[in-house]
Amino acid sequence: MDEITNFQDDFQDENLKIDNIRQRPPRKKKRKKKNYLLRLFLLIFFSILLYLFLSSSVFDIQEITVENSSYFTKEQIINIAGAKTGGNIFASRTSKMKEKLLLDPYIKNAKVSRRLPDKINIDVQERVEAAYLTYRSDYIIIDNEGIVLRQAAIEPKLTAIEGVTIIKIEPGTPIQVEENAMMTSTIALLKKMNEQEMYFKKIKVSSVVVKAYIYDSLLCQASPEVLANNMTQLNEVIYDLYKKGIERGQITMGDDGYFSFSPIPE
Repeated sequence: MDEITNFQDDFQDENLKIDNIRQRPPRKKKRKKKNYLLRLFLLIFFSILLYLFLSSSVFDIQEITVENSSYFTKEQIINIAGAKTGGNIFASRTSKMKEKLLLDPYIKNAKVSRRLPDKINIDVQERVEAAYLTYRSDYIIIDNEGIVLRQAAIEPKLTAIEGVTIIKIEPGTPIQVEENAMMTSTIALLKKMNEQEMYFKKIKVSSVVVKAYIYDSLLCQASPEVLANNMTQLNEVIYDLYKKGIERGQITMGDDGYFSFSPIPE
């Protein structure tokens, strides 16, 4: 009986030991918790150091460069963008500068970038004046996509477009006219002129054809599509007439690309 009692006591003692072991917190978890706090402290410490470094005068803007501007001067581009020297380069909102630039009708696209440690670069793509339309006593200047650039009081030295009725003028948006289809074709012709490096003094638009004036008394008559598609050949014809000293007359282009010439302008 004593032996049984001793065995039970020993068994209970062993159970108590096991329970005590289970109740002890594992040492590994304490180590992990300490390592986590250390890493967090180091992260905060280095973040503060990084912030202080990036906020230092090393990154103050010392120079602003401008690329690909021709209509505007460098100073004008910087002023439009609202860019300034002296401030921290990371505090300067380049996206806001781009937004301001794109509000100007002459700026088709813009890229504003940081060049560490102390430079801001502005790269612009400007719209180019291509033609004008007369509205009352003013001249509405457009690019070769039909975008209104500005309204001027002095007649510019550009291709004049006549024969269309203006409905709405808003800088930075396509010009709106009653003869929408013919205007669209004429704008395509302006693009082709630019590609072929040709210049028409005036383009008269009608419901069927356009009359493109090379000189005051020398013109070419055709549909806008035919004229645009045969620009190279027209250039050759004009050069041939120039060699012959002919600066007066009318060149007519048929739908099949056939050319005819009359010494009478109209």
